[in-house]
Amino acid sequence: MLLPHYPLVSVIIPFLNGGHWLAEAIESVISQSYPHWEAILIDDGSEEETTNIAKGYSHRYPEKIIYTDHSGHINKGVTISRNTGIGLSKGSFIAFLDADDCWLQEKLLYQVELFKQHPATEMVCEPSLFWYSWSNAEKEDMIVNIGVEADRLYHPPELIKSLYPLGKGAPPCPTGIMIKKEAFKRSGGFEESFRDVYQLYEDQAFLSKIYLHENVYVSGTSNNLYRKRPGSLTESANDEKHYKKVRLFFLNWLKEYVKLHQLEDDTVMELITSALTDINS
Repeated sequence: MLLPHYPLVSVIIPFLNGGHWLAEAIESVISQSYPHWEAILIDDGSEEETTNIAKGYSHRYPEKIIYTDHSGHINKGVTISRNTGIGLSKGSFIAFLDADDCWLQEKLLYQVELFKQHPATEMVCEPSLFWYSWSNAEKEDMIVNIGVEADRLYHPPELIKSLYPLGKGAPPCPTGIMIKKEAFKRSGGFEESFRDVYQLYEDQAFLSKIYLHENVYVSGTSNNLYRKRPGSLTESANDEKHYKKVRLFFLNWLKEYVKLHQLEDDTVMELITSALTDINS
């Protein structure tokens, strides 16, 4: 039985349309075995049908689910939306859930327990099930592990050297992450310059800051479903010209970030320089 002192987890769900998927995402939070959560739904300019679905959940669960949108109901992008949601949050832990993804029932409980077992941890991340069968039962789902040894704690800047976009290992998906709110605040949050065409790398900019400054526990257990679908943001990475433009923007940002924060690690700067050479060749 959970004790009252277990921490509140604030679940951040930005959304833009896709009401049927949003409802699935919210239901997967409601069904969590861990009861100490709040969900913050950030409407990024959705059409009325999806907005009404979100408002409906906030009306049915007024003590657990908060609905908000931007002034004028305009679209500002996922980085600003996530930062907005976290600004409203009350939890000491933050979990991210993309509006077209879902969690398994034990996700929050499992990750909170990892923080308790490994008190030096500032962020927990886990593999994701790449979910193809949601649209076609004949398609096979696939667990994509984070590209380092699992079930251990990593100290900065180990992960930035090993994981994409500087290393070769697969990075975590936002839907598989939980972070202490104080660590999030120390990072400065999501970089709001990564919007519009550059939104493809918004999670990598945030993760890079965490890798450079905070202890991260990499779990080997997946409790999240990452919906693979045509038209998603990651699909745009298949456009080579678009991908190179966004990657160059990220690498130049990261180079300046490392210099600004006087992070003295020759290997990190060498990896950035090498990546810039490759992209410009």
